[in-house]
Amino acid sequence: MTQPKSNNSGFATLVLVFFFWGFVAASNDILIPVFKEHLKLAQWQSQMVSFAFYVAYTAGAVWYQRVSRWTGGDLLNRMGYKKGIALGLGISALGTMLFYPAAETSSFALFITGLFIVGLGFSLQQIAANPLAVNLGDPAKGSQRLSLAGGVNNVGTTIGPVVVSLAIFGTAAGATLKDLSAVKTPYLILGAAFLAVAALILFSSLPDQIGSAAPDEKEQAKDTRSIFSYRQLWMGMIAIFLYVGVEVSTASNLPEFLRQHLHIGTDQVSPYVSLFWASLMIGRWTGAVGAFDVSDGLKKVLGIVLPYAAFGVFLLVNAIAGRDLSPFYIYAAILPLVIIGNMLTNGKPARQLLLYSALGIAALIIGMLADGIVSVYAFISVGLFCSTLWPCIFTLGITGLGSRTNDASSYLIMMIMGGGFVSVFQGWLSDPGLLGIQMGYIVGVVCFAYLAFYGWQMRSLVTHAEAVPVE
Repeated sequence: MTQPKSNNSGFATLVLVFFFWGFVAASNDILIPVFKEHLKLAQWQSQMVSFAFYVAYTAGAVWYQRVSRWTGGDLLNRMGYKKGIALGLGISALGTMLFYPAAETSSFALFITGLFIVGLGFSLQQIAANPLAVNLGDPAKGSQRLSLAGGVNNVGTTIGPVVVSLAIFGTAAGATLKDLSAVKTPYLILGAAFLAVAALILFSSLPDQIGSAAPDEKEQAKDTRSIFSYRQLWMGMIAIFLYVGVEVSTASNLPEFLRQHLHIGTDQVSPYVSLFWASLMIGRWTGAVGAFDVSDGLKKVLGIVLPYAAFGVFLLVNAIAGRDLSPFYIYAAILPLVIIGNMLTNGKPARQLLLYSALGIAALIIGMLADGIVSVYAFISVGLFCSTLWPCIFTLGITGLGSRTNDASSYLIMMIMGGGFVSVFQGWLSDPGLLGIQMGYIVGVVCFAYLAFYGWQMRSLVTHAEAVPVE
């Protein structure tokens, strides 16, 4: 199989949709405490924001598979990747429009329906964009390219909570909402941006097909096995469910932890939420270094400089927003962990999955046993250790599947619903009558334990000759 040539201009356009995924996902963590307070919801009910958004990925993936079967062939291979991504952006734009009637009527049902439709569009975008990013160059650097795209995603996650919080509350400290009308404006603007980027995608240099996903009659004739006979895929589906689960539940329960343990109000939580998602950006910028075509010496320098540059983005965004940065400078002392972790794993997805999952377990246990700002930073640092797990799992999950890549991708995207189920489960366990908000983070420990197991199992995976290295 001929190695695909790098398409840098197409990749630069593609990462715009990664930005949007991050912006909206992190902004949900601002909506959760807003809805909880204004609509008088229980903690588990407030987590329905995450549930509706992430379960939409499953609904979208199921829809994708059924339409593909009804039309007699893979949908993206028939309509093209660019049209598929543009269609997904259009669907998401429709979801943002529901925020207007939802805000006017203070309807929680309409809000989460709008988020469900946004997530539905994101599902189609994810099915197309993730394998496209992997295949826009050397397959051996596929997970590192996804880390680079994920780094842009986390620029969105870092900015999103700050921008949405400012749009809702303004700059006044201690601000409260009289009604939910302020929620609609940022989402209507976001919908317009979705449509603008959809037009840009259609006229971009992105390919409409990718080599590994194109139908190959000879390959299909040889491989008549069930797609679930591939161990890397079905184990990867469980891994995606739990990975998104621990990532989302850690962040979405953080505002309530801050309220209970540090007495931080809803209008003041955005920099903490922003730092959690910035931690993913820090890790992904670090992990993306291997995707650059530069000398080994420069890669080592970038591996040290980029994490602090990403942390600088967080500080800059929050400084512009007028936030007090003094509590956050000490967090820079934690960054060497991800720098050393990247050096030890050297871009190998299975090895990185194993090490970062172990660090995630350690961070959660410290957060559960400590108190005050130490526990807060321990929980926030989970973002560092989640940072490169998506590209690792996704790359391993589709390894060696050839013409069945799109089908496998849709199954992996389906499991993003873990973000909804795990966050609601943790919200339920966090009730004062059960484990409480701090000890509820034991859910994340269990998730990371499986991810470490998956990384260990994939070290011995036997793949096709052109597959990425997994050792």
